[in-house]
Amino acid sequence: MTLNILFLSVTIKKRIKSAKELMQHEMIRKIEEENRERQAKFPHLF
Repeated sequence: MTLNILFLSVTIKKRIKSAKELMQHEMIRKIEEENRERQAKFPHLF
C-alpha cells in the first residue's frame, strides 16, 4: 500500500501599492465623502 501525501506551503506577502494606486484610492475616498455629505443635506423622505 502506498500513501502519497502532497505537502503544500503557501507564502503570503504584503503587496506594496504604487503611487498611481494610492492616488486612485484617495480620489475614490474623496468622491465617497462628497456623496455622503450630499446625502446628509437632503431630508429623508421615506
